[in-house]
Order: sequence, then C-alpha cells, then structure tokens
Amino acid sequence: MDKGDYSFSTCWNIKRHTAGRSMIEEIKSLGFHNVELNYNVDDQLLTTIEPMVERGEIRISSVHNVFPFVTDKEYDTDSVMLGFDDEAKRSRSVELLLRSMEYAQRYGVKAVVVHPGEVPFTSNIDAELKQLYRERGKDSEAYRTLWQTMMERRQSLSPHYLDRIQKSLEQACEHAARKGWNVTIGIETRSRCYQMPTLQEAELLCERLNGSGVKLWFDIGHAMMMERMGLYNTDGELDRVKHHVFGVHIHETLELSDHWCPYIHSKDLSYFDKFLDIIRRAEVKVYELKAACRAEEIHASHELITGKMQAQ
Repeated sequence: MDKGDYSFSTCWNIKRHTAGRSMIEEIKSLGFHNVELNYNVDDQLLTTIEPMVERGEIRISSVHNVFPFVTDKEYDTDSVMLGFDDEAKRSRSVELLLRSMEYAQRYGVKAVVVHPGEVPFTSNIDAELKQLYRERGKDSEAYRTLWQTMMERRQSLSPHYLDRIQKSLEQACEHAARKGWNVTIGIETRSRCYQMPTLQEAELLCERLNGSGVKLWFDIGHAMMMERMGLYNTDGELDRVKHHVFGVHIHETLELSDHWCPYIHSKDLSYFDKFLDIIRRAEVKVYELKAACRAEEIHASHELITGKMQAQ
C-alpha cells in the first residue's frame, strides 16, 4: 500500500540492520517513499543510503539532530544541548546543529528535528515520577509532592534556559541565512517532564523567532504522555500553537509507554482523533514507531488515520 507523502523514521528498524540500504529497503517495503533519518544513523549507514538519495530511490523528509550520530553523551538527545550555560558546550551544540542542517540541505530535506534542551536536575526526576505514576497513581500524595518539587524548579529556571536556547537558535538561523540554506528547524515536544519545550515554551520561541525558520515539531505520543503526567493540556493549548507546527511525529502512547501504532495497540478508536487535524495541517508527517510494531499493524493504523481524515 502506497503511503503517499507520509514519511517513516528509521528508529523502527535501525537496530536490525548493519547496512543502510537494507534498512531503507525494509521501510520501502511498507509503502513509504519518504524516510526520516533518525539520530542513530551513522556515517557507515550513510555510505549506502546516500547513493539511494542521489539516484532518487528514496526521499529524505527530515533528519534528526544530532546527525549523523555522535558518540559524545554531552550532546545526545537527552541533554541541556542548546541551553548549556558553558559557552564552549553551547557553541559546540550550535556547530552540531549546523552540521545536521548542512546534511539536510545536501539531501534536499525540509526540516531538522531538534531536541532543544531541558531544565537540568541532579537526578532523573522524570523516571522517579513515572515509577510513582505506575505504582501509586497520579493522584497519590507521593506523586503530587514530587511533581510539585519538579514544577517549582522547572518554572523557576525555564526562562533562563529558554533564553539560552533562543540565542543558540538565532545563531544557527543567521548562519543558515548567510549560506542560503532552506531548512526548517523543528523544535520537538519532548518525552520527559523536565525537558523543553512545553507547548507554551514552544509558542514563545516561535513567536520570538518569527520568520527565522524555527517552527514547532509536534510529537503526538510525547504530548499524550506529558498530558497524562500533568505538564500541559493539549485540548486547551494545541489550538493556540497549531499555526506554528511544521512537522509531526505520529505514534501513540499506552499510559507512559510511547511509539506504538495509533488506534491499534490502545484499541481506543476515538482518543487519537483529536490529533488528526494537526496531522492534516503538518507539512511533514512522520511515523515514529518502535521495533515491536509489526508491518500489518502499521498498515492498519495508517488506514484508520487516513480513512478518518477523509471522512471528516
């Protein structure tokens, strides 16, 4: 079944392949002609992917910063990244983003997906909260107390880190403009409660950087998870930021486990409906699914999504 303009992320099958060509061919076998290269794609995999791009065998819809893969954990997907207080580290983060953008420009890619940063904590308070959520529930006193502790620090420090992130994005956009690159930076809604941006923070950044090429990359599964934990309310906030959305990651969250096929794994045929409009609006639509999702489930999920959208 041809999936048209929809794209599919290599996060689904990257661990099953040592050669880029076979990884991409497996995705093509699902009916996708557009691929998002995720942050684990390394130089070795690119040696056989790039010829496919050059010959028009596949189109790259987006690349995920940091791209290609770097081994330095300081700059992985769960880090302070563009918000570092250390100027050398922040400058290095900007350099890595520019490298991702340069690859995107070379491939004719529309967007670079970026995890811009976080409010740092001394421990992984998100993991502690998720454990309490599962074991005692969101309404338990232990969860509410720890959540309040997290929110107090987050709200106190987020303006500072938002300013740092903005400075980094401005530098990247200025460089891209000088080079004549036509690549959108999509700042992604995240999967941990201390990470940035929330929808409100994304709105602030997009408005401050209006016209610079910075847009919101709305990750649906992450948003579902953060809504359940209490970080924001998509029903109330998504309508306000929808005009900033450039791309979406399409997946569903079962409680606090993400990257499942919408409708299929939850067996809930209505909750995900509220995200169909944002999928329709997005210029780049990428399925970001985990390896456990089987081909028949991916096909069924896509048929439900597209069928529901056509019926609206």
